[in-house]
Amino acid sequence: MRSGASLAATTALALLAFAANSLLCRFALIGGGTDAASFTAIRLGAGALVLAGLLAARRRREAPRPDAGIVERAGWRSAFALFAYAAGFSLAYVDVGAATGALLLFGAVQATMLLIGLWQGERLAGTQWAGFVVAALGLVALLLPGAAAPPLGAALWMIGAGVAWGLYSLWGRGSTDPVADTAGNFLRSLPFALGLLALHLDALALDARGLLGAVASGALASGLGYVLWYRVLPQLGALRAASLQLAVPPLAAVAGVLLLGETLDATRLLAGAAILAGIAVVLRGRRVGTHPQAPTATPGPRP
Repeated sequence: MRSGASLAATTALALLAFAANSLLCRFALIGGGTDAASFTAIRLGAGALVLAGLLAARRRREAPRPDAGIVERAGWRSAFALFAYAAGFSLAYVDVGAATGALLLFGAVQATMLLIGLWQGERLAGTQWAGFVVAALGLVALLLPGAAAPPLGAALWMIGAGVAWGLYSLWGRGSTDPVADTAGNFLRSLPFALGLLALHLDALALDARGLLGAVASGALASGLGYVLWYRVLPQLGALRAASLQLAVPPLAAVAGVLLLGETLDATRLLAGAAILAGIAVVLRGRRVGTHPQAPTATPGPRP
């Protein structure tokens, strides 16, 4: 059992890692020196290497297990969802700012998990439905044509990434060894990433900035970030963990302004506040026993 200070510090580091994913991707893709397909492949490859290394080091300290193979622990369905998240994330951040992207991703993740929960028989109270409507209206306001709206195509890529991450999170709820399963999913996602590279051969580009951002995103913000998050999840519980992730979009927004020179206008601030407040109302009203496992990245993010 971790002490309160240790739990808080580890949780904060994990959330900062999720927000950093948005910053690193946007940083790498600004200017066009690196393309989204290359960033995706390098990010997934770096994450796979780090997670495989951590898993190998852990297993050297433990007794051998009959299911010691990394790839055997992963399913192709989850691996494809991980790839779809990473690819949509990168394709969106070519044209979407860090703050807006994190908000779209987080909202799509939570909406996906909520809607699947409803389809599986969960029920919402009246106040929760009100929160859902407020969040949906905030998303509509964010996407309405105007100076503050992100390009529609890029926004749809990010929403698709959020849907993929929500499915990935739900499919992983029964994992008994999440670090090993995540390592396996990263490894199995690599053939899909190579396929994306093959489809974009004429547009491939990579500079030092993009390489640094992709490696840092995969190895640190994704690989190590996921490990930290899995360590604190048992003590946080699903409801508390999901609520804490409300901090990721504001963190990405502040960092985007300070580090990338992005701007936030009143429309985006109000739309973002509505989305986060609506999701918070929905989360706070759900019983811990029926809440899906919180997504592990935004991210992670997702995330």
